[in-house]
Amino acid sequence: MGELWSQITALAGAQHVLSVVRALVLLAVGLVLAKVLSGSILRLITRHLTVHQSVLLKRVIYYLVLGIFVVSSLRELGFQLSVVLGAAGILSVAVGFASQTSASNLISGLFLLGEQPFGIGDIIKVGQTVGEVLSIDLLSVKLRTFDNLFVRLPNETLLKSEVTTLTRFPIRRLDMPIGVAYKEDISQVREVLMAVADKNPLCLEEPKPLFIMQGFGESSMDLQFSAWTKRENFLDLKNSIYGEIKSAFDAKGIEIPFPHRTLYAGSRTDPFPVRIEQQGSVPG
Repeated sequence: MGELWSQITALAGAQHVLSVVRALVLLAVGLVLAKVLSGSILRLITRHLTVHQSVLLKRVIYYLVLGIFVVSSLRELGFQLSVVLGAAGILSVAVGFASQTSASNLISGLFLLGEQPFGIGDIIKVGQTVGEVLSIDLLSVKLRTFDNLFVRLPNETLLKSEVTTLTRFPIRRLDMPIGVAYKEDISQVREVLMAVADKNPLCLEEPKPLFIMQGFGESSMDLQFSAWTKRENFLDLKNSIYGEIKSAFDAKGIEIPFPHRTLYAGSRTDPFPVRIEQQGSVPG
């Protein structure tokens, strides 16, 4: 009787070891198959999707296939599927109550996914933060700033804030506020600015540059000169055209005035004495 019991115990132990081996094999096959399937399906339909949609779809396929094999592995180990699903449901409810912020970010991420205000690789501005979008996840968006800092923005913050996508359209307009002295001829100033834009290879002919009078300032006539350029040339144009305008104004004798101030000390105060001396004279 003891020998028979030993044989049964040994057989049960061998059966358990075999189940563990089968579970590990299923898990390994699931990992490989999930990676292969997600990559293959993505290559077939990637031309119809944005980068953001492609990344999200790849993750969904990967975790879906992997989840099926994980459940199969658990069944091999003797776990009942109903028990596993029940435990997962209880855990999800507990986590939901404990992390309402995460739930809000998750819902906000779904809204961002549907609206698609920006994609991976776009440059966006949120408040004072400007950076390139590295990833768009269900809970947050990751950015890399121009000084190579990593910034994580919760989806809820993006949904509630004003988000500017700087790379949404292929061209951008550079607005340049300029002030000229009151003695200058506005027609000549306009001709000089248009000539500068015409000579700069980064300025587009269409749409045409804009010349807008803004009004009369304290020390100058204020105007705005705007030029269009390709998105990728925006910074190069900004770095070049200001110097070209300054050189053109100097060549034509157009003055960019500094602020003028009048000192007033009250009606009962005598005027300030002013003395004009010839150049080269020595004060006595």
